[in-house]
Amino acid sequence: MGAAGSTLRVPDPATFDVPDAALVAAQRAVDRGLCPECFGRLLGRLGHGLTNPQRAAVLRERLGGSLPPLTQPCSVCGGLFDRLPIWVERAVRAAEGYEWHRFTCGSRWDAELLAREEALWIEVGTEWGESIRSAFNRELGKLVEARSGAVGGPERPDLVLLADLPVGRVELTVQPLYVQGRYRKLDRSLPQTRWPCRRCRGRGCDACGGTGKTYPTSVEELVAAPLLTATGAEGTRFHGMGREDIDARMLGDGRPFVLELLRPRKRTVDLGAATQDVLKGSGGRVEVRNLRSADAHDVERVKEASPEKSYRIGVLGGVPVAKVNETLELVVGRAIAQRTPTRVAHRRSDRVRSRRIVAARLVDANEGRFTLDVRTEAGTYVKEWVEGDGGRTDPSLAGLLGTALRVEFLDVMEIHDSEAM
Repeated sequence: MGAAGSTLRVPDPATFDVPDAALVAAQRAVDRGLCPECFGRLLGRLGHGLTNPQRAAVLRERLGGSLPPLTQPCSVCGGLFDRLPIWVERAVRAAEGYEWHRFTCGSRWDAELLAREEALWIEVGTEWGESIRSAFNRELGKLVEARSGAVGGPERPDLVLLADLPVGRVELTVQPLYVQGRYRKLDRSLPQTRWPCRRCRGRGCDACGGTGKTYPTSVEELVAAPLLTATGAEGTRFHGMGREDIDARMLGDGRPFVLELLRPRKRTVDLGAATQDVLKGSGGRVEVRNLRSADAHDVERVKEASPEKSYRIGVLGGVPVAKVNETLELVVGRAIAQRTPTRVAHRRSDRVRSRRIVAARLVDANEGRFTLDVRTEAGTYVKEWVEGDGGRTDPSLAGLLGTALRVEFLDVMEIHDSEAM
């Protein structure tokens, strides 16, 4: 569908090639009490570029006469196409209060009317008909386009306008607004997403102080807050390229994410201002970078990505430096078998996953502790690789060193996705 105000060249009706069999079908329909729109639709797949009333005019000429005047509403549509201006008003009214630049139209129909049309096609023998649903959606879209200045069509609409013909109203679906970027988490007490209280499951109870949450806030809530204010959206969904543990920081260039804003009233957002508002509103605990527009395909890309990750790990355990270095040389490139960790077994299937340590080096060592830089395949449980998790990770660093180890701190230093490379 073209932009509002565009001029369409009307084809010369003389070029409308009508097969003899189609003319026979049209002749059979002459006395069926059809309006020009429905009569023209009988051959709607012929004469590309003509409107259905133009097709009807050409057919009338080819048949050597005129259509009998209608003394009552059209036997198929019941005068529906004459009432299109009413449906335009309903559509525009349904969209009041929302910013929209692109839209698409749909419709819901009475089954009896659709059956009546199908029966007519069979009776007159047409193989070239255009459905009343398709014609109505198209013509409604043209008029809404001209009225609103928005662009109609199926590609990435902001709104879906569904005309419910039996009920007599237009239902509005507001498509989500997507924003993507990367976040850095500088606080070891923030979950990535809102964490409902385990006792009340989000309803609010004494244990959670009526908040319905296990933790006061999250990366999602801190990132979403200024965007919710700017767009008037009713809620959000947060899609991260994986997640770090609550007590781990996310450093480096940050973790890619897509924020889905539900039923936004405004779609034009100052993302530069939102970037600053996230930092200020979070008290410096969360930073966002490279905020930009996204779409549903970006959600799929982020959720399906499996990039390698680099970590800095603080380990408690008294082990000679030489032995640590010797052991790290053994683990690099070697497959490790990780059974689902004890700490997540309640929410993940119990199975064994094969993972690999891509690179590892000792950064420093003091009495009773040392620090490692490690790069791993996606999905590696790093804490369990260090500590062993009671034998559920094999081999583990603790097992190879022959001593108990405990992770003191963990920082994600980089997500090695294509943007970061």
